[in-house]
Amino acid sequence: MFKKLVIALICCLPLTLAAQALKFGTVNTGDVLTAMPERAAAEKQLQDLTKRYEDEFVKLQEDFQKKYQEVQAMGDTVPETIKMRRYEELQAMDQRIQSFRQVVEQDLAKKQEELFIPIQQKLMDAINAVGSENGFTYIFDANAAYYKGVGNEDVTPLVKTKLGIQ
Repeated sequence: MFKKLVIALICCLPLTLAAQALKFGTVNTGDVLTAMPERAAAEKQLQDLTKRYEDEFVKLQEDFQKKYQEVQAMGDTVPETIKMRRYEELQAMDQRIQSFRQVVEQDLAKKQEELFIPIQQKLMDAINAVGSENGFTYIFDANAAYYKGVGNEDVTPLVKTKLGIQ
C-alpha cells in the first residue's frame, strides 16, 4: 500500500511542477487596436475612399434618373423603336451601375485588408514580444475568453507599452 502511494506521488510530482511553470495572460486586443494611431489613420483613408466612391455612385444615379425622365417625357410623339432604344440604353446604364457597385465593394474590401493587416501584424508582433520577454506560456484574447481564473495576468498594459501607446 505504501509502495503504491509513493509511486502515485512520484508520478504526480512532474505534473505538479509542470502546472506551476505555466504562465497565462490575456490581452484586450480591441482596446489596444482602438488606441493604435495607425488604426485611426487607416480608418480615415478608408472613409475618404468610400466617400469618393459614394460621390461617383450618386453621379451615376443622377445621370440614370435624368435619362429616365427624358425617356418618360417623350410621350406618344416618338416612334416606338426610338423609345425601345432609349430603354435599352437605360438597362445598359443600370447594368453599369450594378457592376460599379460590385467593383466598389471588392475594392473597399481589398483596401481594408491592405490597410489593416499590417496593423494587426504589428499588434501580434507586440503580443509575441511581451509573451517572450515575460515568460508567458499562453496569451489569450480577453474578448474571446469565457472564463478567467486564478493565475491569469492582464498583459494589455504591457502590449500598449511595447507599441508606445497609452
